Amino acid sequence: MIYYKTTAEVELMRESALLVSKTLATVARALKPGISTLEIDALAEKFITENNAKPSFKNYKGFPFTCCISVNDAVVHGFPNDVALKEGDIVSVDVGVYKNGFHGDSAYTFAIGAINEDVQRLMRVTKQSLYLGIEKAVAGNRVGDISFAIQEFAERKHKYGVVRELVGHGLGKSLHEDPQVPNYGKRGSGAKLHDGLVIAIEPMINMGVKEVWYEEDGWTVKTKDGKPAAHYEHTVCIRRGKADILSSFEEIELEEKNNPHLFDAY
Repeated sequence: MIYYKTTAEVELMRESALLVSKTLATVARALKPGISTLEIDALAEKFITENNAKPSFKNYKGFPFTCCISVNDAVVHGFPNDVALKEGDIVSVDVGVYKNGFHGDSAYTFAIGAINEDVQRLMRVTKQSLYLGIEKAVAGNRVGDISFAIQEFAERKHKYGVVRELVGHGLGKSLHEDPQVPNYGKRGSGAKLHDGLVIAIEPMINMGVKEVWYEEDGWTVKTKDGKPAAHYEHTVCIRRGKADILSSFEEIELEEKNNPHLFDAY
């Protein structure tokens, strides 16, 4: 069942989504070679709880951490660990918060130090594909219009692998609601988009093949060929004429630019 949000509920969701954005900005400020993803996870959890919210992911279906932190060939749902990050790593941090009865959800991929041009291009294309999908997230379109826009740009134009096993989703009082929002599909297909629907749009794009496999933890998804993957996500409300992006990358990108340990020129 699809749940449509009132204007007041959308504003509560905006508050949750922007807290996710601020959490990711806090992460961006701290990232550097030598820090572990467990340390990043603890930092994010502390920030969320200090802002009178709860981590959406922690204990969700048994997931034991606040953040999904996926490094290099890990696509999504990576377990934080005590391995130190190093120069050249790319790190996807996916965070959700629950506040005032509603969830917010967003993800961002960071580069630690210098990265080669191929990885720069992967990150740039993945982020661009997110915004191309958002352009289609307007009342009167269908889910497939979002899906097609992402796949057309990332897979058909740039020859990257678009992950099939994992998709975007509706969002609200529950972390995952209908409809599913794949990053691949046909224009004009799927559920019709109506004003007040809130969804998480999240391209998960592999440099190489689209196929993935799961580590023994049952959560961490990795590329089948060992090539890197990138992941960006916004919480978006469907509106007439133009989508309303409830989360924000503005503060994250500012911290990314100001952190000398992060590469931001992709």
